[in-house]
Amino acid sequence: MRYFFNGKIDKVDDLYTIRIPFNVWEVCKKRDVIEAELVLDNKIIECDLIPEAKGNYKIHLQEDDVSHVDITKEHKILLHITKSLIQINQNSPYSFDNPIRKIDGIDIIIQPEDGLCGQTCVAMLAGITIAEVISVMDCREWQATMGRVISALNYYGIDHSDVIVYTEGQKAILPKCCILMEKMGLYCHYLVHYDGKFYDSNLGIIPEYDMSKLLGYLEVKVD
Repeated sequence: MRYFFNGKIDKVDDLYTIRIPFNVWEVCKKRDVIEAELVLDNKIIECDLIPEAKGNYKIHLQEDDVSHVDITKEHKILLHITKSLIQINQNSPYSFDNPIRKIDGIDIIIQPEDGLCGQTCVAMLAGITIAEVISVMDCREWQATMGRVISALNYYGIDHSDVIVYTEGQKAILPKCCILMEKMGLYCHYLVHYDGKFYDSNLGIIPEYDMSKLLGYLEVKVD
């Protein structure tokens, strides 16, 4: 999976670092030092992700890696972490060529209790019940990380971008359909955007959304 965000290069002694704006444990289910690669100003760089604390990581770079850029400015970062998704039951009857349904509209589903927003987003996109999604995702309240959500989309044949875009409260032009992530305390809250409306499993259908709350989004491909 790839992750797109704006990052600032910090220098401490001879080490250069870039903060990663998401919890690596939650999104990628990986721990310890992680090998990755990034694209920085059109240069592909192999790098290590070094844990800070509780899933927070920084990208560690060498001087040669950043010699072609101005480190005083913010840069667009495309980070690639291989094998970073949870594998859900591979015996799926669906595929991207044979999805569970064609997404040409969204029916709102209100989650029965807090902590099921990720499962509810998948249910709304797939057009099925939350209970069915929970059985496939094998996770309960507060356990639906973006990695699990993406794996569930794969199971149901719901095509999506292979890049998660992190906006961190900045203005963004949203695609026609996407899953939004907003920070909510220690967790993320997920909701669906479709054709200019926002489908929130807590609030129902809302016509406008405060983009300053947005952490990032994953595009869901629709016609």
